Amino acid sequence: MRSGTIGRGLSLAEWSNRDNQARYDRPDHHTLSIYLEGGERVVREDRQLSGGGPDKLCLLPAGHESRWHIGGSLRMFHLYVEPDVLAYRALTAFDVDPRRINVQDLTFSDDPAMAMIVRGGVMPLDWTEGGDGPALDAACHLLVHRLLRQYAKTAGQAPVRGGLSPTTRQRIAALIEAHLDEPLTLDRLATEARLSTFHFAKMFRVSFGMPPHRYLGARRIERAKQLLRGEPAGLAEVALACGYASQSHFTRVFKTATQMTPGEWKKRS
Repeated sequence: MRSGTIGRGLSLAEWSNRDNQARYDRPDHHTLSIYLEGGERVVREDRQLSGGGPDKLCLLPAGHESRWHIGGSLRMFHLYVEPDVLAYRALTAFDVDPRRINVQDLTFSDDPAMAMIVRGGVMPLDWTEGGDGPALDAACHLLVHRLLRQYAKTAGQAPVRGGLSPTTRQRIAALIEAHLDEPLTLDRLATEARLSTFHFAKMFRVSFGMPPHRYLGARRIERAKQLLRGEPAGLAEVALACGYASQSHFTRVFKTATQMTPGEWKKRS
């Protein structure tokens, strides 16, 4: 078995097993799986489903329960996605309120495109802190993007309760995007939303699927990646453009988020 981490909230594993039992008891992450070898004798016992095999897809939402009988041998790819990551992608890629997202529970489905990404874009890469980091990051986020587009049902137009209004949410997101190079305090954001700081923090988390500091940090890292891929720029300049007071602080935060320093990312992207 091998495993890797793609920043905070996204990890992957290559997993082998044979003649065994397995179960999921309300995990706190979504699991996207692709069979690489075997699987024809796997049974999902809680639903009495069979029909596994190479390139078959399973999608198991956070909080679900399932029981599996593993007959014979198999080898699988797993992508583990924390709900925060899916909420962030729903907002930034599709402008969808995370509360409207409902991840499907799928067993032994066919998705040739997903299997192709895994076999051609993920499995051949080095999952350690090597030169394949940017490519691995891109491939895994492409899987998350397809998961959202194909397998995350969006609730209807009935109003969702709690959180910020759609207009306020969009205004706060635009404010953050326009001022990533500045200190953005919770008080400033709350003032823009015309709410108390305490109430705003609660409502932000409901609407964005994560606390304000996590969302702000994620947007700054995305901005940094864009700048590092673009025109030549010094790391100190990129740090300032993304709201970090020093290059050393920027480097620490960036490495925590991507498993690479900004310099390594720049050379390999």
